[in-house]
Amino acid sequence: DLENVEDDDQENVQILPAGEGQQANQKRITTPYMTKYERARVLGTRALQIAMCAPVMVELEGETDPLQIAMKELKSRKIPIIIRRYLPDGSYEDWGCDELIITD
Repeated sequence: DLENVEDDDQENVQILPAGEGQQANQKRITTPYMTKYERARVLGTRALQIAMCAPVMVELEGETDPLQIAMKELKSRKIPIIIRRYLPDGSYEDWGCDELIITD
């Protein structure tokens, strides 16, 4: 049963470029914590973008690995990605990576 819950959680999240999300004016229902599944997807997506020559949002100090650079961006809250969380009623909430609480 736990595996099915994890699969459901992953299907209810979408990654968007920074300019495409809705405004944060409405009251949010979901948790302000970034889940481990969202973290993995954000890091993978951002590392792929960096590998394809996307602009880096942090100062590089000798890092060449895209995943390490993505982790550094996440730690400094500079990843230009919005997480869209779908709710059971079909609506959704958009969270910027800079708004979510990240636990390592």
